Amino acid sequence: MKRRLALLVAVLLLLGAGWAARDLYRPYRGYSGNLLLDIPAGSDAVIVTEMLVLRGVLAHRLPFFLRYAVSRSHRRFKAGEYYFDRPLPPIDVYRKLIQGDVYLYPVVIPEGSDRYDIGHILNERLGLDPAAFLRVTENTSLIRDLDPQAPSLEGYLFPDTYRFAKGVTPASVVATMLARFRHVIATKFPGEFPPGSTKLHETVTLASLVEKETPDAAERPLVAGVFTRRLEKGMLLQCDPTVVYAMRLDRQPVSALTSSDLKIDSPYNTYLHAGLPPGPIANPGLASLQAAVHPSDEQTLYFVSNNHGGHIFAKTLAEHQRNVSRYRREVAALRHQASEKAQKTPSPRPRRERHAATSAKKSAGHTQ
Repeated sequence: MKRRLALLVAVLLLLGAGWAARDLYRPYRGYSGNLLLDIPAGSDAVIVTEMLVLRGVLAHRLPFFLRYAVSRSHRRFKAGEYYFDRPLPPIDVYRKLIQGDVYLYPVVIPEGSDRYDIGHILNERLGLDPAAFLRVTENTSLIRDLDPQAPSLEGYLFPDTYRFAKGVTPASVVATMLARFRHVIATKFPGEFPPGSTKLHETVTLASLVEKETPDAAERPLVAGVFTRRLEKGMLLQCDPTVVYAMRLDRQPVSALTSSDLKIDSPYNTYLHAGLPPGPIANPGLASLQAAVHPSDEQTLYFVSNNHGGHIFAKTLAEHQRNVSRYRREVAALRHQASEKAQKTPSPRPRRERHAATSAKKSAGHTQ
């Protein structure tokens, strides 16, 4: 009798093991659409298994839990957000949680973003504290080997599309962006910046001015050429974005610049101080860095907006003044047209809008 009972138990165990093994490798999906599941830190295997079953990721508790129990002495489920968008066998769910294959949020950092912009983007996408991020960007020891003169990490946080997990630290974000910058410099400009020289500092600073002056990649060598020649001649750069950055550093509200704004007492104000500002005013992309390394050799010294997203360049002050006069007439005409259109159009219901602080386009060296 005992022998039969033992045999029955053995058969039942074998059947159970076979069922469990089969279940582990059978894809299952008990949820609709896509699922983002948050595994809190400190959750034990029982809680995690129950959560997976309740949310429709697993059909059964036992096979998954048994697989975990086999190796629980040296492996734990990692906390974080996990993304499920297709049927998965429990064994793949197990591996996903053991390896910490958490969901990574795409974060786009546009070219020309400064530290304040990046902090705002990270807060919106990841809930990261902007103040904490800014504090990390003050740690210049992270790039001292590249630029001992850097007043902050501004200019070295390379703009790109990144992927970060929820809960990432500001230090990790900064380290990733600096690593991307180092890779770009090493691969796109090999041997261009000798260790210990000031060339990288000057190049990135110039590139940041170019980046903020024009969105047109084709124009950037021309803008870089204007600034380079003005530096050589000892002329003021008179770059509006440097004034905007000075105001941001001073925590002043920024909108359209006025003549009084151009007198702000700051080493970044290139209307008052000759030469480049103390450091970059934004984080330039590859096209602006290339323009700063290889500026146009045309003899232009001035440029002004053409009211169509580009600029008109001039070699002489007289030519430039004519371009500025034309620009002002076109601006006045556009404002007149907008005013007439507004008078003819019924006023919409008021709504709250987020205001993006930007500087008005201006001419380089228009007071010379």
